[in-house]
Amino acid sequence: MSHALPEKFIEQLDALVAIDPRVAGLAEALTQEATPVAVRFNRRRLSAFPEAVGGVPTTVSVPWCPAGRYLSERPQFTLDPALHQGLYYVQEASSMFIGHVIKHLVAGDDSPRVYLDACAAPGGKTTAAIDALPEGSLVVANEWDYRRAAILAENVMKWGYPGVIVSRGDTSRFTRAGALFDIIAADVPCSGEGMMRKDPEAVAQWSPGLVKQCAERQREIVDNLWEALKPGGAFIYSTCTFNREENEEMVQYLIDTHGAEPVEIPTDGMPGISGAVGADFPAYRFMPHRVTGEGLFMAVLRKSADALASTPRRTKSKGGRADKKGSKGTLSLPPFTPNGLEVITHEETLWGIPSQWREVAEGLLSTLDVLLAGVEIGTVKGRDVVPSQGLALSTLLDLNKVSHVEVDRETALNYLRREAVTLPDDAPRGHVLLTHGGHPLGWVKNLGNRANNLYPANWRIHSR
Repeated sequence: MSHALPEKFIEQLDALVAIDPRVAGLAEALTQEATPVAVRFNRRRLSAFPEAVGGVPTTVSVPWCPAGRYLSERPQFTLDPALHQGLYYVQEASSMFIGHVIKHLVAGDDSPRVYLDACAAPGGKTTAAIDALPEGSLVVANEWDYRRAAILAENVMKWGYPGVIVSRGDTSRFTRAGALFDIIAADVPCSGEGMMRKDPEAVAQWSPGLVKQCAERQREIVDNLWEALKPGGAFIYSTCTFNREENEEMVQYLIDTHGAEPVEIPTDGMPGISGAVGADFPAYRFMPHRVTGEGLFMAVLRKSADALASTPRRTKSKGGRADKKGSKGTLSLPPFTPNGLEVITHEETLWGIPSQWREVAEGLLSTLDVLLAGVEIGTVKGRDVVPSQGLALSTLLDLNKVSHVEVDRETALNYLRREAVTLPDDAPRGHVLLTHGGHPLGWVKNLGNRANNLYPANWRIHSR
C-alpha cells in the first residue's frame, strides 16, 4: 500500500540527489510495496538448502549471501517447525550483507576471533556473523532493551552455536572489558528511514529532531565501543537510514576523533550497491530502487595497530563454576551433555561454554548482565538437571547418544504450542528428544502413561 512521506524528509532526499544522482528514485520507491521476503539457511544444520520454505518455493539467491534465498510469497512462518528448529532465519535481504563483510575481514586466516554484536536484537546479524566467522570463534551479542534481549537469546539459542554469550545493557559496560574484541559490529539505533516502505510507524515517527537525537546517541555508542576494540581490529558501523548525519558524517567522526582507517569491501557481482554520498571513503548504501532489499548503510573501519589498548576492569563474577562431575556434591549432568564444555552455574541454570573461552566468559560475567553463556544445558531440580531447549538445539548434541522419537508435523506443532503429545508405546522412559524431519525439536519427559511437554513456556506458539 502506498503512503505519503513527510515533506521535510522529501527535502532531505532532494538534497542527497543534488550531491549524488544515484539517490534519484528513492522517494518513489519508498511509497511502493516492500521487497520480497528472504530467508537465510543455517549452514551447520543443512548439508543442502531446501527449494521451499513453509510450503513456499524459493526463487533466486541473495547476491551477497550464498545461504540467502528470496521467497515467491510470505508463508505463515509460525506454523513451520523448521523455523523453530533453527534451520533458517527470516532476515531482510540487505542485512545479510554483514556475512559478506565478515568473510572478507577474516579471509586467509582461520584463527578464531572474539566478535561483538553490540546492538544485536532480534538476532539476524548475530546469526549471520556466527556463520561467517572462523570455526571456534566467540560471539558476544548485546541488546539494551530487556524484552528484545530475551528475543535475541531465544533466536541465538535456536541457531545452536555453542561459542556465544548474550547480554543485556548499555554499551558503556564494554569499556570495562578492555580491548577484548577483534571485530565489533554496531547496527546502531537510528531514525529508521530505510524501514519506511514496510513499516508505517517509521513514517509516522520521523522528524528532523529524531535524526539529530539518533546521531547524538550514535556518537555515544561508537565512543564506548571503540575502547573495547583491539588495536588492528575492525569496526562495522551500520544503520537502516539514508541521511548523511547518521551515516557518512558518523563515519567521518570516527576518522577524525579516533583515527579510524576506512576499509574497502569488494562488491563484484553485487549490482545496485551504491557508495558513500558526499564522501571519498568506502561505504555501502542499499537503496530499494537499486537493489532487491530495504534501506541499509554500512561502513567498515580499522583501529590503528599502534593504538593504545585499554585494560579490563574486573569485578566479582555474578556466576559460579561446576565441573562435569558436579562441584555441588552429587549433582550430575545429563549423560548426553556434549564434551569440551566448561560448566558455569547461573542461579539454577547450567551453562556450558567451550573450554577455550571459559576465562573470557567469566570476565564478561563480572561486567555484563548475561542472559546466556554457551549452551544452556539445563535447570537444577534437586539433585537432577532438567535438560534445556538450548541443549536440544545445540549443534554439539549427538543424536546417537540420546533417546529420540521422530514425530509428524501435526505432533510437532502441538509440541510447539506446549500441548500434550502422545508417544509410541515402545518409546523409552525419562527425558526423550523429539525430532521432526530428522532435526531436534525439543524435550519431553516420558512417564509411560503421559509425556510432559518441556518446551519453554515463553516460546510457545499461539497460531492455529
